[in-house]
Amino acid sequence: MSHLTDASPELIARVRRIAGQVAAVERELVAGAPCGKVLHLVAAVRGAVNGLVDEIIAEHLEAHVAGAGLTDEARAQGAADLLAVIRRYSK
Repeated sequence: MSHLTDASPELIARVRRIAGQVAAVERELVAGAPCGKVLHLVAAVRGAVNGLVDEIIAEHLEAHVAGAGLTDEARAQGAADLLAVIRRYSK
């Protein structure tokens, strides 16, 4: 997915924020925080990961499915790759 190289700084920053959120969950678990607080943090992590997935899926669609100049074979492969990820992610 070399097309992600253009957006790499933003994606890396987003992944680092998610890592920080996950670290906060760990800290709260170790500290014995109330489950409501931990659940709130975990929900935030899930939302952040969902946002990351949405962004990468959109970029994949633009580059590998709807991109101008793609061959039918390349377009079919891009669609198949995306379908496999969606099936795995939705489980």
